[in-house]
Amino acid sequence: MTTPAVQERTGQHEELLAQIVLLLPRLTRAWQGLGTAQDTLLRTLERVHPGRGAIARIRTAVQQYNREVARFDREAHGLAEKWAAIDLPAAYRDGALQALRRAQRDVALFQWTPDHQAALTPITATFYVDLVRRIQEAVRRAQTFARAAQDAAREVAVGRQHNGIDAPRLAADHPLTTVIYADQSRHPAESWARSALMWQGVSAANAGAINTARWDLGAEWMQCVDGPACGFVAHQDTDHADGTIRSVDEAGAYPQAHHGCIRSWIPRPDLNGRTGIESGDPA
Repeated sequence: MTTPAVQERTGQHEELLAQIVLLLPRLTRAWQGLGTAQDTLLRTLERVHPGRGAIARIRTAVQQYNREVARFDREAHGLAEKWAAIDLPAAYRDGALQALRRAQRDVALFQWTPDHQAALTPITATFYVDLVRRIQEAVRRAQTFARAAQDAAREVAVGRQHNGIDAPRLAADHPLTTVIYADQSRHPAESWARSALMWQGVSAANAGAINTARWDLGAEWMQCVDGPACGFVAHQDTDHADGTIRSVDEAGAYPQAHHGCIRSWIPRPDLNGRTGIESGDPA
């Protein structure tokens, strides 16, 4: 058997990248729709003045805004469902087929066996929940903004606030086109979505590759293909990953090292039974 070329990076995760290219703008547009709805509501409320009918105009504007929030919720949930039900399984399968091709084995070896199905289920379930949590957070923040904007406009309508609503402050306090990370940092929805989809997709693809190596080829060792400076456990790890041999268990423990990681895996069943190999040795 010909030893796989460690330099093989062309075409890594091509199918996955194509899926992300299709989904990313749709997910981003959904978040941008929240921003557009916010701008529209603020412009409407800026025109509110004390007088008869002011409260009704506020109520109508907020109702229209809430319809747009509901539209976002439906669209974003639909995209998350498609990603989990169709795109992630496709990424898993593509990772499996790519692994077989790189090991110069027949791609027909991959079938949706109970083992593969059982391995995929927690991946798709976990990642679906992660996306839905972000969508729910966006809806909650959008609703919080609506209440704040409505309260400010009512103060104007009843004559308790004479300078109108403070639209710039409301927009700054409630940036709906951003995603807030655990450290409270704010990131544009597009950059969050790109990072999240890539992480999830590569995780699924590499799981497919590693599980196929383990179950369909009986491989004990995997060859890591990664960026030349990427560490094995984390990007700054001095144990560099690229071009090294790792046990299939270690590959399963660290299928990728960080968000944005381009790591992929080549099964090495040709190394089965060889003595003197240690995980981390050069290929």
